[in-house]
Amino acid sequence: MSSEPVITAAGSATAAGGPASGGSQPVRVAHLGGDRFDINIRGHLIRTDQPAGDGGEDTGPTPTELFIASLAGCVAFYARRYLERHALPTQGLAVEADFRMGSRPARIARIEVHLTIPDGVPAERREALLAVASHCTVHNSLTTPPEISVAFAGDSGQPGNPGNPG
Repeated sequence: MSSEPVITAAGSATAAGGPASGGSQPVRVAHLGGDRFDINIRGHLIRTDQPAGDGGEDTGPTPTELFIASLAGCVAFYARRYLERHALPTQGLAVEADFRMGSRPARIARIEVHLTIPDGVPAERREALLAVASHCTVHNSLTTPPEISVAFAGDSGQPGNPGNPG
């Protein structure tokens, strides 16, 4: 385990587990050596690494695998909430995701997400369930990408700021 301080989220949490609209939620990643990193999210610790065949120690999933897991977990969360809201069974709900990598640039090129729905979910509810599940927060963030900035700590990333010769 890392000795990194516990980080708490600013703003109130929403039902989907993120910050309220417009709020921020800090995530801290600390290098542990080699390809190992600890990610601290609201006091929850997640280890990432690379497979042994790629030079890592395989002590945790890769960041790319966590990305896919986040999508699958979000789809599952939305599906379960839909089922619960309509008094439908949730026992047996499962989500499986598979992905393929692309190159130039290195990226995930294809993601396939499959829902296993519980017995007892009527056929007339399937289309609505799929619509709700496919509009989870992570999926929405992929189809309407967020603004992303990468800068040095203490630097806003704007040209003309100290530490950014841009």
